[in-house]
Amino acid sequence: MAAYVIVSYTVTDQEGYAPYIPAVGPTLRAHGAEILVAGAGGDVREGDPGDHTVVLRFASKEAAQGWYDSPEYQAVIHLRTDNSRGTLVICDEFVRPS
Repeated sequence: MAAYVIVSYTVTDQEGYAPYIPAVGPTLRAHGAEILVAGAGGDVREGDPGDHTVVLRFASKEAAQGWYDSPEYQAVIHLRTDNSRGTLVICDEFVRPS
């Protein structure tokens, strides 16, 4: 079953954050992630999300967790977390009850 990583964040230090984008790409490719959404300026209808929204698709929750916990991603995660505020959630794909 597929799983999704959903991230909503606001960059607080653009200069510190800038190296994150080129650094995270190879970690995503290495774990088979598909980028479904990545960008700023969504049409907010409810709540208080960050300025940027990212949705990644992985083959399974284990694959998503493997990416997040990988040494390669852990080596660059600080570029995002030190220079932004927001949330990251890993969740399973919806399966319609029969």
